[in-house]
Amino acid sequence: MFENNVMQQGPSPLKKKPWASLLERLGNNPEKAGQAFRNPSGRKKRTILREKIYLRGKNIWIMAGLYIHVPFCAKRCLYCDFFSSTEKGYKEPYIEALIREMSLRKAYLGGEPLRTIYLGGGTPSQLSVADLGRIFEAIYRTFKIAGQPEITLEANPDDMRPEYVKALRGLPVNRVSMGVQSFRPDDLRFLNRRHDREQAIRAVELCQDSGLENISIDLIYGLPGQTRQAWEENLGQAIQLRIPHISAYHLIYEEGTALHRLLQAGKVAPVDEELSVAFFTTLIERLTAAGLEHYEISNFARPGFISRHNSSYWTGENYLGLGPSAHSYNGTDREWNPSSLPTYIKGMREGASIVESEKLDIPTRYNDYIITGLRTMWGISLPEIKAKFGDRLMEYCQKQASPHLDRGLIRRDGDRLILTRSGIFISDGVMSDLLWI
Repeated sequence: MFENNVMQQGPSPLKKKPWASLLERLGNNPEKAGQAFRNPSGRKKRTILREKIYLRGKNIWIMAGLYIHVPFCAKRCLYCDFFSSTEKGYKEPYIEALIREMSLRKAYLGGEPLRTIYLGGGTPSQLSVADLGRIFEAIYRTFKIAGQPEITLEANPDDMRPEYVKALRGLPVNRVSMGVQSFRPDDLRFLNRRHDREQAIRAVELCQDSGLENISIDLIYGLPGQTRQAWEENLGQAIQLRIPHISAYHLIYEEGTALHRLLQAGKVAPVDEELSVAFFTTLIERLTAAGLEHYEISNFARPGFISRHNSSYWTGENYLGLGPSAHSYNGTDREWNPSSLPTYIKGMREGASIVESEKLDIPTRYNDYIITGLRTMWGISLPEIKAKFGDRLMEYCQKQASPHLDRGLIRRDGDRLILTRSGIFISDGVMSDLLWI
């Protein structure tokens, strides 16, 4: 069913405080700044990604990613500022519009095969397996698909019932990312999450029992009143479940959210900076001690389970975003769809261009490269900066990095500059100094 456009043998794929705020301050969400998965060994995967970064600048073997925004949610969480809708009546016209958009925008990637596909939201697991099947049929009919692609579905734990998980195994999905956020009942009630602790644990176990082992969960820390012991208990539960990929974010009080309104009304108070740093320290120490590699400021993975799709954002690969509010990037331009289901659906029905775009000049592309690259364990490549942005910006980067090298905040690995453990904690300041402003 999902084989029409698969490349049988493609090239071998050789929340703020204090560490995440710079990206947000510059308006670059994970998708927009370049941002919503299977099995070589961790060492091989790391070598592959490292080589990919070097080769990218030389235009040798290029593959792309596809992001699909599924905006539907059963209810809105307290803290979320992603575009979402609780209007289930839009589902069928949305799917029709999405399939139409695939045909209209397939040329954006210039024929590059897709090595990653990511369905994010919203809550993609609010779609039935039949609906997801229609979407995947259209993807495989429209695009070239690389051999062994990573295909991720974001899901809410309470959607992952036995029959749903079993039916998913008939789709190309080989990675699931679940918004657990916490295993503690009081946290889940505060965040207005639909699931409870038992449903979260059961969802992970159902996936594991079905053979769907490539599992990621999101966790949130820095909740009002949260203690270090409570955070350690959350991490302990995740470790006990042998989850191979964990994304952990500090709670952010985004304007326009219910959480921000509570803050303005004085009904909640953020945790202080000292406790925030303690949470982040505990996160790194517990997960690395458990065998997960800290490969990006907010992401940890066991060997072989680094997120290939999210890594493509951080290493500057091209990607196409489909669906309302989705962003796209092709190396020189950034595009995005309107954050409105009626506008999106109407535009697709009429075949009209509803995409807004931004031409990225060299300084902007350099800044994006610094912000995204320094977040990872691979850092930034001086030869790549020279190849992409010229001698002047490479020399500028070296000059600006020099004091941080002397202070032990950046280390040099051959021609690469990488944040040290100390540098990660004040990454905002380090990145700011390297930006061309």
